Amino acid sequence: MLVFAALIAAWQAWTDLGSISEHALPSPSRIIQASLAAWPDLMEATQPTATEGFIGFLLATGLGVLAGIGLYRWRSVHDALYPLIAAAQMVPLITVAPLFIIWFGFEPLGKVVIVALFALFPIAVQTYRGLQEVPPFYQDVALTCGASQAWTLWHVKLRVAARQIFSGLRVSAAYVFATAATAEYLGARNGLGIWLQSAFNSFQTPLIFSATLVIMALTGILLGLIALAERALIGGDDQADSARPED
Repeated sequence: MLVFAALIAAWQAWTDLGSISEHALPSPSRIIQASLAAWPDLMEATQPTATEGFIGFLLATGLGVLAGIGLYRWRSVHDALYPLIAAAQMVPLITVAPLFIIWFGFEPLGKVVIVALFALFPIAVQTYRGLQEVPPFYQDVALTCGASQAWTLWHVKLRVAARQIFSGLRVSAAYVFATAATAEYLGARNGLGIWLQSAFNSFQTPLIFSATLVIMALTGILLGLIALAERALIGGDDQADSARPED
């Protein structure tokens, strides 16, 4: 925290000394002033982006976990689906967004689908890897007690793999709102992407930083919610470690 405060102070001092143009890099105080002056409009622009990001992330979570289970359970699904999921991550957003605009128009649904598509891969992969790394001990005990393969998967393996799955959620959460804003920038009626486009076209550099800070705040909120969910579902590190059998 002290390092962050020192960086902000150095940034403010650097701009106050005139070492760099306020147009190129506005001071923190100028960014705060511009943000407060435009606060109602900024919050109005934030609402669509936040909605698209959260809904897209929830959709990616559900589909990603199911895809990871499919990759783990069936070799044919792995061979068919994994290359497609991996390829989707290599396609630049700027080449995909125009297609979604054609298919969905400027409505939020297209942005939700884009967010879900780009956030799905880390969740699916971490679910798959987490299930692969579950010690055989857990399955052996469950099957010995008469549990079915399906029950063991849903109630034992997924529970043990949960920490790995949550790591995939954190990776995806880091860029869902930036993805939503970028998709809006390429074609939407409103949102932080349109805010950024307008600020850029009018040379309002402080407002560009304002939108960036809002995206960072939304990302922080989502990461915080994921951390709370992780602690509520699987507890802390000590609790998770104690659940594993000794070698």
